[in-house]
Amino acid sequence: MSLRFASLGSGSKGNGTLVASGGHCLLVDCGFTIKETERRMARLGVSPADLSAILVTHEHSDHLSGVAPLARKYKLPVYLTPGTLRARDIGVLPEVHLIEGHQPFAVADIQVTPVAVPHDAREAAQFVFRCRGSSLGLLTDLGTVTPHVESHFGACDALVLEANHDPRMLAQGPYPPSLKRRVGGAYGHLSNQQAAGFLERVGAEQLQHLVVAHISEKNNTLELAREALAEAADSVANCLFACQQRGFDWLQVEPD
Repeated sequence: MSLRFASLGSGSKGNGTLVASGGHCLLVDCGFTIKETERRMARLGVSPADLSAILVTHEHSDHLSGVAPLARKYKLPVYLTPGTLRARDIGVLPEVHLIEGHQPFAVADIQVTPVAVPHDAREAAQFVFRCRGSSLGLLTDLGTVTPHVESHFGACDALVLEANHDPRMLAQGPYPPSLKRRVGGAYGHLSNQQAAGFLERVGAEQLQHLVVAHISEKNNTLELAREALAEAADSVANCLFACQQRGFDWLQVEPD
């Protein structure tokens, strides 16, 4: 079977993405309580007991806070970089797999390539998943799209891409100056225009699905994100926008 993916929610109040193939299902990040994670997964027709592993991108609480409790309750292996493990005391994990040197690894028949990204975390990683000729890229929580990032994510069949903020809204918004500099800086989050520029450089025509994600509720609007990404979205077979409350439902990636 080809890859499928869905989201529990996307934004600063909690993140979680499911990636599945055949009888195996991975959860990338968990920024929700156990009860909320179970509820959101049930909406998508799965349970934490169905998971093969949890993968962690970085240590910020909207991605990590629910990982250890969920892993302990359901005895799940956790994959994360050494830097992420050292960055916060998350307690005892039932099984830890360190992503050393961002080397590719496999969970069952799902091939995973961790990709180092510039973000204000100890050792942040994003992921490209491959299975039976299908590829999916998860690319959020980075302040700059580097050539290294483009080389890994530029040819995916499906892509979850951050368009976090509108620069003008961020500048005029309620955040203190230090937080504005962090969000808009080289190790912060991608703006609508940065996301659009990335898609313009690599070309979006090959994408079966483009999911615009991690949209700020205070420094962005759906309308501004749609406007900035309109040209790229028009060239994609299916473009949708993830939300904080419901994420998005299952999407399937067909083999090339």
